[in-house]
Amino acid sequence: MKAAERQIRIRQMLEAKDFVDLETLCAELGASESSIRRDLDVLENEGVLRRVYGGAVPVVPPKGDAYDFASLKLQQGDEKSRIAKLAAGLVSDGETVVLDGGSTVAEVARELAGRHLHVVTNSLPIAEELRESRTIELTLTGGYLDPRLRVMLGPFCEQMLTAVRADVLIMGIGSISESGLSNNNTLVVGSERKMIEISKRVIVVTDHTKFDRGAMIPLAPIDVADIVITGQELPPEYRQMLEAHGVELLLA
Repeated sequence: MKAAERQIRIRQMLEAKDFVDLETLCAELGASESSIRRDLDVLENEGVLRRVYGGAVPVVPPKGDAYDFASLKLQQGDEKSRIAKLAAGLVSDGETVVLDGGSTVAEVARELAGRHLHVVTNSLPIAEELRESRTIELTLTGGYLDPRLRVMLGPFCEQMLTAVRADVLIMGIGSISESGLSNNNTLVVGSERKMIEISKRVIVVTDHTKFDRGAMIPLAPIDVADIVITGQELPPEYRQMLEAHGVELLLA
């Protein structure tokens, strides 16, 4: 069993139990104690669990959790709406569009609802937004459902994406800095890398607060993005950073 699959199983076990011990994890997952300890370290860094003597306990995300979809949806609402309108205008009818999870991309989905498109997504909120559209062909990836972000992730999601060839990917991001694009979750990063791989064009949509955010899990170099769309509130130094990397910047 691969590390990503073990981590999904550990997440599932913690949803049903208040404590998981190392001995049980090793037996059920068929892995060495050192491998399980590394998995627990990864999940602890992601805020999923807390290491305790002999095992781990789940971390219940507090109300207003920084990475919870419902909380994210309320942040920078006006800016996200402006970004979404601009991003939707870059999509042509008849295209296959991959829509990554996240609150800003969900706003883009709302703008695309009446268009003639094939949309592929791993996001439940986006699927809910588009489910009644008569003009959009909608495909869901499947995979492990992250209950906070409400996106499907992991090996099954990535395997499904390998069968897709997309005209454009519209993706959100946890952080943009000189060192590249990054996000807060290893499984999110895994699915986003696959989305980038299968897409001819990559459009990053993000509000200005995501620039130079704290350390996260590296995803890709900045220049993997063809276009970055953000708000007019973006400070000049970040505009210059994108220009230096040859990335087109659009301000909404």
